Amino acid sequence: MSARERLRQLPALDQLLLAVQREMEVNLPDALVTEVLRQELARLREKMLAGEDPGEEALTLPALTAGLRRLAAARLRGVINATGVLIHTNLGRTPLSQRAVEKLAEVGRGYCNLELDLTTGQRGGRGLLAETALAQLCGAPAATVVNNCAAALVLILRALITPERREVVVSRGELVEIGGGFRIPEILATSGAVLKEVGTTNRTRLADYRSAASPGVAMLLKVHRSNFHMTGFVEETQPAELAALGRELGVPVVGDLGSGAVRDPAQWHRLPHEPAPQEWLQAGMDLVCVSGDKLFGGPQAGIIAGGQEWVSRLKRDPFFRALRADKLVLAAVQETALESLEVGSELPLHAAMAVPLQTLQSRAEALVRELEAPAAAHGVQLAVRQAEASVGGGTMPAARLPSVVVELRARRDGEMQALAERLRWGETPIIGYLEDSALRLDLRTVPADLDPILRANLRAAWISGIEGKNEPHAGS
Repeated sequence: MSARERLRQLPALDQLLLAVQREMEVNLPDALVTEVLRQELARLREKMLAGEDPGEEALTLPALTAGLRRLAAARLRGVINATGVLIHTNLGRTPLSQRAVEKLAEVGRGYCNLELDLTTGQRGGRGLLAETALAQLCGAPAATVVNNCAAALVLILRALITPERREVVVSRGELVEIGGGFRIPEILATSGAVLKEVGTTNRTRLADYRSAASPGVAMLLKVHRSNFHMTGFVEETQPAELAALGRELGVPVVGDLGSGAVRDPAQWHRLPHEPAPQEWLQAGMDLVCVSGDKLFGGPQAGIIAGGQEWVSRLKRDPFFRALRADKLVLAAVQETALESLEVGSELPLHAAMAVPLQTLQSRAEALVRELEAPAAAHGVQLAVRQAEASVGGGTMPAARLPSVVVELRARRDGEMQALAERLRWGETPIIGYLEDSALRLDLRTVPADLDPILRANLRAAWISGIEGKNEPHAGS
């Protein structure tokens, strides 16, 4: 078949648009839909002109609109996290509290006093209450907020190094990769710092840091190994020792805590202790930075706490403006910090950690009782199983929380994979995990008020499987 004959097989753009409008529910602007389809037709046309035969399957409506469906499904929307991973990076990490969500809506839908002092009518300090609450929470004289913890570290490095002092001393056992391929040595290099490694992977003593002292040292940096765990023949220098050495050498000591545990996780199901910014600052460190969307329980943000002069120096750096948090992040951080200071308050993440195992067991048994008959009618067996949830988010890798899962198992191979796909395609997507040929839904990461949606979506997924519907819901 000639290239010209192959090109005649391509549908016209207007015909394809009509087919999409008739047979698909895609809640996207017409201009965007048109452009995505135009690009797909152009891609096929280019292949045909190059002598390739894409085949008949490539010319069907599902194939021609695959990219459009993926784009529609990528629209940010709420999902039910039934993975048992509490801080799930792929699912947006930590849920915000109701107070934080309400404050986001309040300041987001209109104007707000972002940089206005309502008592004087004059220009005011940006994020004053958020910074004051964070300083109190972290046990520090001062605090500030940037857009994530990596940005916080970059800002600290850029502000504290000088042409004469560029060296940053770090233990070899703390040269971590923080995720997404980003590594501490690369962050230092990007900031213009020169890495000075000390110690070994498993053992770094105070003497190793002391031996690195030179006129070119700008700071001592301690990085908490929050995303991996070392046991056995290991030794690390304690924050108080490092802080004392920094004072002796006349250089600042900075801690990258990452995980943001302003409350001790040990109170929840005997989780292991996690170092808090209060501890490292009380030990004498000059500055610490933590993530806002991990154990802190707030939005993505980089929280910096420490001495007043050090924090003021960071805020005077021109680079601070490029990294500063907007009104929405500040609003969410502010409310999260205020709630954390209130006695008896409980953020969603901490509430999920604290749910008693028996409560999860009762919920799982109730779900199975209600769904057992319709599940059996569709060839699916339900069971309640004990499981272990994890903290996730590159935090407390060795920690496990006792949990309960609803297990779904089918007679035919591959059926649970198909069910997992249909649950992802629902109006409220449900994300579980496959293990041992079964689909498991962990209830520790599912708030109890979502159980009715869980039941309804499971029923809908079984029905859609019978009817052969396998299109993802486009969202709203």
